[in-house]
Amino acid sequence: MKFPFSKKQTAGAAPSETKAQSGFITVHMGGRAHWTPRDYSALAREGYQRNAIVYRCIRMISEAAASAPLCVRRGDKCEAGDPAARLLESPHPDLSAAELFEQFYGYLQVSGNAYFQAGLVDEVPAALFALRPDRVRVMTDKAGRPAGWEYDAGGLKQTYRRDAVSGRAAVHHMRLFHPTNDIYGFSPLEAAAQAVDVHNEGGVWTKSLLDNSARPSGALVYKGASGQDRLSDDQFERLKAELETGHSGARRAGRPLVLEGGLDWRPMGLSPKDMDFSGARNEAAREIALAFGVPPMLLGIPGDNTYSNFKEANQAFWRQTILPLTRKTSKSLEGWLRPWFGDDLNVSVDLDAVPALGEAQSQLWARVAAADFLSDDEKRIMVGLEPAEVAP
Repeated sequence: MKFPFSKKQTAGAAPSETKAQSGFITVHMGGRAHWTPRDYSALAREGYQRNAIVYRCIRMISEAAASAPLCVRRGDKCEAGDPAARLLESPHPDLSAAELFEQFYGYLQVSGNAYFQAGLVDEVPAALFALRPDRVRVMTDKAGRPAGWEYDAGGLKQTYRRDAVSGRAAVHHMRLFHPTNDIYGFSPLEAAAQAVDVHNEGGVWTKSLLDNSARPSGALVYKGASGQDRLSDDQFERLKAELETGHSGARRAGRPLVLEGGLDWRPMGLSPKDMDFSGARNEAAREIALAFGVPPMLLGIPGDNTYSNFKEANQAFWRQTILPLTRKTSKSLEGWLRPWFGDDLNVSVDLDAVPALGEAQSQLWARVAAADFLSDDEKRIMVGLEPAEVAP
């Protein structure tokens, strides 16, 4: 959002600077609010690349989610030697699993869509590559269902289609829920776009004030001899040029203004309420954090007392944001990889290997072990395991 006094103005509402009839030199008004376009490039530029709150939210989510190890099971235990497990542990020739999944989750937060491409060796996935969402176009069949994907990188297009018989597809598309689109997902950054604009433009306006000694322009009132209250055109242009070159900018802040006869300086200062942009920016920051599911306390935003301490806020972040995201990803990958690795493939998050959840997991195991009224299968289900197979 462009503030009414932003340096950037919208078309058709540009400020004007003319000599006023009463002798005031200049007063300008702002234009209408302008919002960031809702496309991938604009959101990535104005959000992730220009806004520290968005940058930190996406980094926290993508790094935390990528640090949660995925466990491949064929039964009760994680199968480290399973072909699917080897793929997920070493999915890229140049990147670690954490780096690749950080890309995947980052794309998902910025775009609402994330894509994996499988590098096939002997018709079996041997590597995974994260595709940039703005380069991928989903192709649909006559019924409007996804049937393939087209990847366009600098004019070089590659098409990947789903095999109708086996269900195998070299591209995996994961998306966040979109209420008005059946094909593409909806990004939390898009939901927070207005708050991002407010936060960004508040910073631009504050910087402009600092460059101008934290003061807006004042008014020069001319009262010449014999009641004359207008400057000639030459006098007006000379005075304007002198103000712009000699009294604008941070380096010239506080420089005395030498007034000739008939000129009187009347400063137009900002009230403390107008100068308090920190409150508005903090409110916008909290709205951004809310859209991403990051407790404001973890971002150092003042005024948020939802949690009594940092530890509680971090546990809430993991349980309410990271675990649902990683569980969704694990089951999404499970469905994608089963046509290659078998229908008994089970991919889940290894909660015991997440340090942030260690204490909570220990408490869960203790409660389940002490629950004598539960059967073994019920206990297994409560801790995230499949029921034991009954021998014939």
